[in-house]
Amino acid sequence: MDSILVTGNGPLNGQIPIAGAKNACLTLMPATLLSEEPLTLTNAPRLSDIKTMTALLQSLGAEVSSLQDGQVQAMSSHDLTSQTADYEIVRKMRASNLVLGPLLARFGHAVVSLPGGCAIGARPMDLHVEGLEALGAEIELKDGYLHAKAPGGLKGGVHEMRFASVGATENIVMAATLAKGTTVLKNAAREPEIVDLVECLRKMGAQISGEGTSTIEIQGVDRLHGATHQVVTDRIELGTYMLAPAICGGEVELLGGRMRLVESFAAKLDAAGVSVEETDKGLKVARKNGRVRAVDVVTEPFPGFPTDLQAQMMALMCTAEGTSVLEERIFENRFMHAPELVRMGADIEVHGGTATVTGVERLKGAPVMATDLRASVSLILAGLAAEGETVVSRVYHLDRGYEHVVRKLEGVGAKIERIKGQ
Repeated sequence: MDSILVTGNGPLNGQIPIAGAKNACLTLMPATLLSEEPLTLTNAPRLSDIKTMTALLQSLGAEVSSLQDGQVQAMSSHDLTSQTADYEIVRKMRASNLVLGPLLARFGHAVVSLPGGCAIGARPMDLHVEGLEALGAEIELKDGYLHAKAPGGLKGGVHEMRFASVGATENIVMAATLAKGTTVLKNAAREPEIVDLVECLRKMGAQISGEGTSTIEIQGVDRLHGATHQVVTDRIELGTYMLAPAICGGEVELLGGRMRLVESFAAKLDAAGVSVEETDKGLKVARKNGRVRAVDVVTEPFPGFPTDLQAQMMALMCTAEGTSVLEERIFENRFMHAPELVRMGADIEVHGGTATVTGVERLKGAPVMATDLRASVSLILAGLAAEGETVVSRVYHLDRGYEHVVRKLEGVGAKIERIKGQ
């Protein structure tokens, strides 16, 4: 099993190109199931999760070709052979459940395995089911699979979600594009990935308004056609690499970054003493003076502070001046990186959904273990600022969400290498 060796060696300087958004691409790929015509995605990230979604679509009979070194995904669902998403594929990745809405909308039936729990909590499907039932679907859980049907087709309706779930919003919006009549989805999630999905669906002929707000209106159409769409910049990768010069010092420009994607996160960095400046190429980030200052963080749905940047922010707060409180309100069990940071000399106390971090002057390198995707990169960031060597094991998590992480950090002066397992 591979590991990553990081040696703290001072400030970072240079440029890091930011990839297309993993979470956007994983939502856009199932949209191909809504049409018989081809859908082509450009600026796709080169990640293991994209390969998993490819395998799932191919298992349904879709044609998927990875072009230009994986940065273009060319897909066609003109001749699907199955409407069943099997557990053996779905269990590998939460986003697999996003085939449910498109299959149900186009074919009137679908059988999709429950993805089960994951390292950061159960993340149940109830919000997805409630939204699709509001469109007339009949859904039954049998033997770990959701059996969904809409014999007369889906019908538009008004539905207010109990929580602004990103995945449920995406599933319901895709299903509603082919429903009869108008659907009004209230308390919808507002993330940039949803805006990106709507822009793609609109290119395919969907009639949708209100994306980026809490109310999305969808006027159903009879069919969708093919399209070509560029995947939006990955705001989580962007935020992660913004933290590299914040924690190490130096100045790094993140190519393709845009402030509108990370406004609440950038505001916290500014309060901590980190400069974030928009350029014609992206975002330039530099620590202002000496140690950063402790700031409190509460994770919230967009446009609030992203839960997917909480672990990385904790790594920064470990060396901040003062005490910070990080409150996780989106997912349970999302502080599993804290004990690993403590192994590196961090002062962290966790009580339920709250972590209290008292900054220390310097972390110390240590062998640590990644527990999930964002935890793995938080340990790498901590290693960049630590004294001595840090070995991060179980980095297969990393490959799900960050392409060429070693190459990108080496490019700005980090001392980092991937060690192949036996």
